[in-house]
Amino acid sequence: MTPAPLPDRSPITRRQCLLRCANGFGMLALQGLLADQVRAATRAGGDPRPRYRPRARSVIFLYMDGGPSQVDTFDPKPLLTREHGRPFGARMEPTQFDNNGNTLGSPWAFHQHGDSGLWVSELFPHVARNADRLCVVRSMVSEFSEHTNANYFLHTGSGLQGRPSMGAWIGYGLGSEARDLPAYVVLNGGLIPPGGVDNFHSGFLPAHTQGSIFRMQGQAVANLGTAATPDAATARQRTLLRQLDAEALQQQDGADAIAAAIANYELAFAMQAAVPELLDLGSEGTLLQHLYGIDHDYEHTRTFARQCLLARRLVERGVRFVQLTCPDTGHDRWDQHGNLKRGHDDNCRMVDQPIGALLQDLQARGLLDDTLVVWAGEFGRTPFAQGKNGRDHNPFGFSIWLAGGGVRGGMTYGATDDYGYKAVQDKVTIHDLHATILHLLGLDHQRLTYRFGGRDLRLTDVYGEVVRGILA
Repeated sequence: MTPAPLPDRSPITRRQCLLRCANGFGMLALQGLLADQVRAATRAGGDPRPRYRPRARSVIFLYMDGGPSQVDTFDPKPLLTREHGRPFGARMEPTQFDNNGNTLGSPWAFHQHGDSGLWVSELFPHVARNADRLCVVRSMVSEFSEHTNANYFLHTGSGLQGRPSMGAWIGYGLGSEARDLPAYVVLNGGLIPPGGVDNFHSGFLPAHTQGSIFRMQGQAVANLGTAATPDAATARQRTLLRQLDAEALQQQDGADAIAAAIANYELAFAMQAAVPELLDLGSEGTLLQHLYGIDHDYEHTRTFARQCLLARRLVERGVRFVQLTCPDTGHDRWDQHGNLKRGHDDNCRMVDQPIGALLQDLQARGLLDDTLVVWAGEFGRTPFAQGKNGRDHNPFGFSIWLAGGGVRGGMTYGATDDYGYKAVQDKVTIHDLHATILHLLGLDHQRLTYRFGGRDLRLTDVYGEVVRGILA
C-alpha cells in the first residue's frame, strides 16, 4: 500500500497567503458593519431588535434649561388676566423660595394658529407657524422642584446622580447609524445645566454610550486636528496601536473602561474627517442660514441658530440623539424668579426663529417623519408671583411639546386647572414621556434593561406608560 504523502510544510508566499485569506478579510469587514447592530445584545433579554415598528430613528431634544412658564407660552389662562394682582385663589404648595405674591397674569397675548387653531403665545411667532406640526402636552408633572434633582429626573429618570441619561439608553438600545460620529451628541450653547455633565452620562451602561459634547464657541471638539505625519507612517502607527490595544484588552478580560477608550480613539480618528465637514455651514447656502437666523442681530439667536442647523445635519448623518443646551442670555436661563417680562422676551428671541426654521427644514427634507423633536424644561412656573414680577418653580403642571417622529400634530393633550397651576386631566409623568420616546423609536421601555447591582434596571425604573393619545 502506497503511504500517504506528507503534508507540504514549505513556507507560503505572501501572494498565496492573501489568496487563501481573502474571504477572511471580507468577514472582518462584515463583523465591523454588524457590530453596532448587536451592541445591545448583552443586556438582559439579549434581543437588540426593536419591539415595535419604529416611527422615529432620531431624537432632537431642545432642552429649555431653567423651566419656561407654561402660562406664558402654550397654556393660556384667561382667569389669570381677570384676577391679576389679587390674592391667589387656590391653595399654594410650598415653593422653592417661599416668597409668594399675588396672582400674576401673563404679559403676553395668545392667538390661535394653523388649521388646528392651536393657542400659542405671541412670544413664539416663528414656532406658531408650525402649529399644525406641534403636539402640546399641557399636563406634565415632575417629582422635584429643585433644578439639579429635576434635571437628573428629566435626563435620566432618577432624581439622583449617577444614572444613565436618556440619550445613553437610546444609543445602547439602538446603536448608531453614523459610522464616523457618536450616537449621542450634546451641542453646548454655553450653559451646562445644574447637575453638570452627569445629565449626559452613561452611568452603569457601557462607557461609549455617554454624550459627546460639541462646543459652539472656539474649537467644537478638543484635540481633533489631524497629525502632520506622512500617510504611510500613520498607517504603520495605527496598525501597531490596534495590536497593542487588542493585547491590552485581552489582558484585562475586556474591561469596559479600556474597550470604551479604544472605541473612543477609533471614533476620534474617523471624526477628524467628518467633523470639519459637519461644521461647514457655508455649504447650506445664505438663504437657509438666514431662515435659521445665523445672521440675526442678537448674538444668542445666532448661537442657537447654529445649534439647530447642526442638529439637522447630525440626524441627517445618522446620529441617534442630539441635545441642545441654551446660550447664556444673562437671565439665569429660563429661571425667571424676577423680571419675567425681560427674561422670557430675550429667551424666546433666542430660540423662536431657529426652532421654527428647524421644523420647517426637517419637513422640507422629508426628515420630520422619522425625527422626533422634543421641547421641554425640567418643570414649569407658578401662576402667582414670586415677589412682584417673577415666577417660582412649579412641578405640579407644566407644558412641553413634541413634533414629528410618529406624534400627532396640531393638538393639545391633557389640561391644568383654571390657574394653570396643577395638572387635572391626563397627567403625564417624566417616566411616561421616556416610555413614549422609546416606543416611538421602536423600543419597549420595559424590556430595555441592564443588569446592575443585582437587578435589571431601566430608564423608566418600574414606572411609565406610553402616552397613546398623542401617537399618530
